[in-house]
Amino acid sequence: MSTLGLIGSGHIGSTLARLGVAAGLDVVLSNSRGPETLAGLVAELGPRARAATPAEAAAAGDWVVVTVPLKNYRQVPVAPLAGKVVLDTDNYYPERDGRIAELDAEETTTSELLQRHLPDAQVVKAFNNIYYGHLAALARPSGASDRSALPIAGDDPDAKAAATRLLDLLGYDAVDAGPLADSWRFQRDTPAYVVPYAKNPQGLGISADDPGTSADAATLRAALAAARRG
Repeated sequence: MSTLGLIGSGHIGSTLARLGVAAGLDVVLSNSRGPETLAGLVAELGPRARAATPAEAAAAGDWVVVTVPLKNYRQVPVAPLAGKVVLDTDNYYPERDGRIAELDAEETTTSELLQRHLPDAQVVKAFNNIYYGHLAALARPSGASDRSALPIAGDDPDAKAAATRLLDLLGYDAVDAGPLADSWRFQRDTPAYVVPYAKNPQGLGISADDPGTSADAATLRAALAAARRG
């Protein structure tokens, strides 16, 4: 049995927890407010799920997803994540996170910041480019004709292979977008961010009630190639 650890249990975290349980994984959830605040979600998920502290979720996970506001990334526990594959969903929203000069100057990426904070973990960027409602709705079994693909980026080939296995279990193909330094290609306000999965895209955005549509690997690769900086 494999375990998915979640540091952060908001929209993306809770959606991944539901997909994980549906895939037969054990799930350990955590947030910044304490395990007791997750009782309702754990009850909904059933016996494969439990709530814990972030450090406990980090220690328990075969994969660990960090899905917290970027401004809080330095609060992610370091020691329990040594040697772990850490999937990072962070996006940079200056209005929420405050200005981060390195990101504004395009000198680094959000996942490189997390990798710097977690020097003994293997960080892979994933799950940040899809609206949580679409993440829930578009999961499909392996081999399905309408299966969607999600991009990943990372510096460690074995970690990317592990991330690809997790995506497959949760219902998605993976497209390798390169190292962490190239993860900007599917960050906020790029062609690969939310729009490929929208039935009725609105520029580079979507409406909250958009029903979603599948996006295969070819569609995603074209969106990644169209990304521009500056």
